[in-house]
Amino acid sequence: MNYQEAVDWILGLTDYERIHGALYSEADFDLRRMEQLLGRLRNPHVGSRSIHIAGSKGKGSTAAMIASSIRVASFPVGLFTSPHLHTIRERISANGMQITEAELVYLVDRLIPEVEAVNETASYGQLTTFEVLAALAFMFFREKKVDFQVVEVGLGGRLDATNVLVPEVCVITSISLDHMAILGDTIEKIAKEKAGIIKEGVTVVCAPQQPEAMSVIESTCNNKNAGLIKIGRDVTWRSKGHNLYGQSFGIKGRLGSYDLTIPLLGEHQMVNAATAVAVLELLDISKQRIVDGFINVDWPGRMEVLGRRPLLVVDGAHNVDSANKLVRTLKQYFKQQRLILLFGVSADKDVDGIIDALAPSCGEVIVTRSRHPRYAAPAELAAGFARHGLSVRQCTDTAEAIAEALRIAEKDDLICATGSLFIVAEVIEEVQGLSGEVYSL
Repeated sequence: MNYQEAVDWILGLTDYERIHGALYSEADFDLRRMEQLLGRLRNPHVGSRSIHIAGSKGKGSTAAMIASSIRVASFPVGLFTSPHLHTIRERISANGMQITEAELVYLVDRLIPEVEAVNETASYGQLTTFEVLAALAFMFFREKKVDFQVVEVGLGGRLDATNVLVPEVCVITSISLDHMAILGDTIEKIAKEKAGIIKEGVTVVCAPQQPEAMSVIESTCNNKNAGLIKIGRDVTWRSKGHNLYGQSFGIKGRLGSYDLTIPLLGEHQMVNAATAVAVLELLDISKQRIVDGFINVDWPGRMEVLGRRPLLVVDGAHNVDSANKLVRTLKQYFKQQRLILLFGVSADKDVDGIIDALAPSCGEVIVTRSRHPRYAAPAELAAGFARHGLSVRQCTDTAEAIAEALRIAEKDDLICATGSLFIVAEVIEEVQGLSGEVYSL
């Protein structure tokens, strides 16, 4: 088996990330089959100190900050996140290094007979792509003998494949309306699914929430005898300034105060940083290691500046809450005269709600589709922006869209590519290809 064959085998399983318009039931996410698989693999998820992170937004950034500081503190650390931008290997890393192609092939070769054995009986349904990726991550972390594993929930929490963990710390980042067909159509229902990661007696670090979500989390913590650290109450932050490539701020934690700099923009990233600090204090990571870890955190595609004249920014804002945060961040951090929006989104999102949040700030709009099978049709997106009185350019793919945006942009304009991480990834790839030819980074 070579690398591409290994990836094809993983993606050849049921992959809910790629199914357009799928119907779901609880049986689709039965944890018992994950437990069966891990049992056959001698429970690789057990043995390392785990940090388990759920939420609608900010999971990945928070996870990256935590893992970066643990690594700087010289502890072997694994990181499992999703989705990826360019390669599936981005999802699984140890000590800041992605799993290599050879390592992935080696582990897939060991996984195949165990997955086939579980699927043959199918007592609790067939294993999915995400479940196999989670098992692969746990196997990789065991091979690397990590002391810590920082694990991001894929979807929800209660029935997510990663919820086999009994972590040292549970983390819940910002909760908003997303994946409503699966998790529920109210904040309370979604919060209940996210709070499903809370374990008996395990401390919870919780980002600021809407009152309906916080009530669910508080109730769950009380029922589970779990301590609750609230960001915004027990740990606070204060901005100290920013430029195009990062921001500085102070955080007052439970054990000390921190002057921090991160190469990530947006007020929401300060909230994520405060959440990460609260976790790191619980893990006894020293102040200097936290400072150094945050300076060196790497989390591309989130309010990332790719070029300066015109200013080109990408951000994976894929629900209404993140679209509103994006608009606030663009107004707060950038002073360009005209916003040229390059937009593409998955069809299963609240497309109209996202467009309603973004449209009032736009000067020009270019809509397109990603290569991902869940894309929303550009004509549908164009109609949504047209309701706001905007003239919209439709492009058949991301390459055409970024070329059009650069063609019409003046030097003082701001181009923002957003809507999904799939669009962001493709824009990054296109701009890297243009570097030194058409567009100077």
